[in-house]
Amino acid sequence: MIGCPLPHVEDDRVLLGHGAGGRLSAELLDTLVLPALTPGSTTATGPLEDAAVLPGDDGLVLTTDGFVVSPLFFPGGDIGALAVHGTVNDLAMRGAQPLALTVALVVEEGLRLSELGAVLASLGAAARDAGVPVVAGDTKVVNRGQADKLFITTTGVGRRVAGLSPSAAHARPGDAVLLSGPIGAHGTAVLSVRENLGFVSDVVSDTRPLHRLVRELAPLGADVHALRDPTRGGLAASLNEIARDSRVQVEIDERVLPVPAPVAAACDLLGLDPLHVANEGCLVAFVGRDSAARALRLMRSLPEGAHAVRIGEVTEGPPGRVVLRTLVGARRIVDLPLGEQLPRIC
Repeated sequence: MIGCPLPHVEDDRVLLGHGAGGRLSAELLDTLVLPALTPGSTTATGPLEDAAVLPGDDGLVLTTDGFVVSPLFFPGGDIGALAVHGTVNDLAMRGAQPLALTVALVVEEGLRLSELGAVLASLGAAARDAGVPVVAGDTKVVNRGQADKLFITTTGVGRRVAGLSPSAAHARPGDAVLLSGPIGAHGTAVLSVRENLGFVSDVVSDTRPLHRLVRELAPLGADVHALRDPTRGGLAASLNEIARDSRVQVEIDERVLPVPAPVAAACDLLGLDPLHVANEGCLVAFVGRDSAARALRLMRSLPEGAHAVRIGEVTEGPPGRVVLRTLVGARRIVDLPLGEQLPRIC
């Protein structure tokens, strides 16, 4: 049988989809980034994690991230708070609590000082709320038209909670797959104001820090096998990455997926799949089967995990595959998205 061909992709130009966390991103990493940064290797030699555990016995973890969301302000958040939350969450997905942040700004000439001030005030408030100091930074201004108002790059340092060592490569057969909250709100909220779609009041971004939620799971120790916050590429990308790096099959149940009604309605209207829409305030956790009930109780004890649910399990099947049990009882493969349905959402 001949499958549907992939869309034509120019082979000599960077596309928006190359930064979207899907198959084009993986292709860019494998063909250009990793060979340049890791000479002698043409592909990743291990799982591509949200943050790196530094050599040594002190459990230090390092991450860096760039934020180019458009518009700068959206229902429920802005690029400043998002930069803090995204960095803190990347540390948390390796079991770490944040110690310090650095912030670099690329500002376009002509940006109103009031807008810049509002973003910085929000960034500072988010950092204080997360309990992490901003200890260093840099500011550059570029000519009008050479950036889109404001880009932010952050670096975060954290330390692992004793007993936690989650990795995208540690999921095991029999694991329960848990989701800490509803999906699809962030990407939908950003798109609603970008395109003036009229459902702004119904959908609000879920952007928030998740390190306290991860710390709550510390009593489970080594039974917390993998953590991932489903940002670019949505839940579909995160599940595929863990299935690939752990060489397992993941099966999830559409009947229990928490998709808020306004998000579902917006996705139906726009032809989007909520599984592929970015989130900024939930995590997916792979935990040992015997610890699943306790993990849900611990997650639900905090506001950011109040709506945690079990959405599936690691099952027998081809390694690297994600399967969805649909509402009508059928099964379909959940692939990595090629690019991004909603570019520049983080």
